[in-house]
Amino acid sequence: MELKGKVVSTKMQKTAVVSVERFVTHPIYKKRTKQSKNYKVHDEIGVSVGDFVKIAATRPISKDKHFRITEVIKK
Repeated sequence: MELKGKVVSTKMQKTAVVSVERFVTHPIYKKRTKQSKNYKVHDEIGVSVGDFVKIAATRPISKDKHFRITEVIKK
């Protein structure tokens, strides 16, 4: 599973927090709303806050980290 998101925090060692946004349609009213979820990801590249990255699922690295950064889309 690959997701795209924006780096919102890099204050931990070798860990970044990436916010992934998606659109959800209400089942009755059909209104589309934006929802976001934060993922803790393994960061060996050394990204900075504001970068757009692509993340992929991997084996559990720690209690909260199950994703890793595969590439930086935009700095």
